[in-house]
Amino acid sequence: MPGAGATPSSTRVDRWTWAARLFRTRAVGAAAIRSGHVKVNGDRAKPATQVRVGDEVRVRAGGLERIVVVSRVIEKRVGAALVAEVLVDNTPPPPPRTEIPAVPVRDRGAGRPTKRERRDIERFRGH
Repeated sequence: MPGAGATPSSTRVDRWTWAARLFRTRAVGAAAIRSGHVKVNGDRAKPATQVRVGDEVRVRAGGLERIVVVSRVIEKRVGAALVAEVLVDNTPPPPPRTEIPAVPVRDRGAGRPTKRERRDIERFRGH
């Protein structure tokens, strides 16, 4: 362990992802890492995998993948304003939301669709 005030050259990925606010708690981060949702430099990570400055960390959570590059190794959690000093966020912007065509809504209890309504529904769905 380096002396007081010195920044370490590497640290565990579970500790760094928690400190950089990628996960709410270190336990949640470690569970996500064990589940294969975190990669370091393209390789599946374990909680004890070491990260250094310049490493690429990919975190998949909530259906989205976040790509960050380690710019500073830290072991203590920092405030949200200081996260920009710790990592470089290379996450691509989300795709533009497309307009979803309105699905015809039937009143509850209206019974089964008629043959004409079924054909309209199939035509609408592209069948």
